[in-house]
Amino acid sequence: MTDEIRVVPANEASVADVDAIFGSRGWPARCSCQWFKVRAKDWDDAAHADEYRDRLHEQTSCGDSSALTTSGLVAYLGDEAVGWCAVEPRTAYVRIAASRMPWAGRDEDKADEGVWAVTCFVTRTGYRRRGVMSALAAATVDYARARGARAIEGYPLEDEPGRTYSWGELYVGSRGVFAAAGFTEASHSTPRRVVMRREL
Repeated sequence: MTDEIRVVPANEASVADVDAIFGSRGWPARCSCQWFKVRAKDWDDAAHADEYRDRLHEQTSCGDSSALTTSGLVAYLGDEAVGWCAVEPRTAYVRIAASRMPWAGRDEDKADEGVWAVTCFVTRTGYRRRGVMSALAAATVDYARARGARAIEGYPLEDEPGRTYSWGELYVGSRGVFAAAGFTEASHSTPRRVVMRREL
C-alpha cells in the first residue's frame, strides 16, 4: 500500500486538502500542528483553535505551489489527501529548544539550522493502518536533504511489544517507522521516548 501513496510538499496541496486531513473535531483540529511551535505557557488549544488553523495555512503556504518554503508534507492515496507530516529546521520548534528530552546526553547546538526535525504525523480518519505514516517518514529524508539539511531527527515513542497505541499517543511517530526510514537511535533519555536521527 505504501507504494500507492504519493507525497508532496504541503504548499502543493490545497487548503481544502490540508483541512480535510486535520478534520473539524478532536486533537488534530484543535492543535493544527502548533504544539511544538507555541510556548507551553501560551498554549490554549480550546481558545485558539481557529488561530492555530490560520497559522497552519500560513506556515504551509498551502495552495501556493510557487512558495519557497512550507512546513510539512502531505500524502495522497489516489486523489484523496490522507496524511500530514511536519518537517522543518529544528529551530522552528520552540518546544524542542525548551524541552530536556531531546538534548539529554548529547552535545548539540540548539541554533543549528542544518538539523531538521520531524515532529508530528496526522493520518486522516478512515485511512489509518495503510502505511501513510511510513510513507511520510520515508519522504522526509529526501525532502530535507534537497533543502540543505545535513541531518534530520524525530522524537518518537519506543515500540513496546504487545502494546496497542492510540493515534493520540503516536502523533510523534513510532521508533519502528523511523527505523524503517533509515534513522538510528541518537539518545534514549526517557523510558518511552527516543531521539532517532539520520545524517544526510
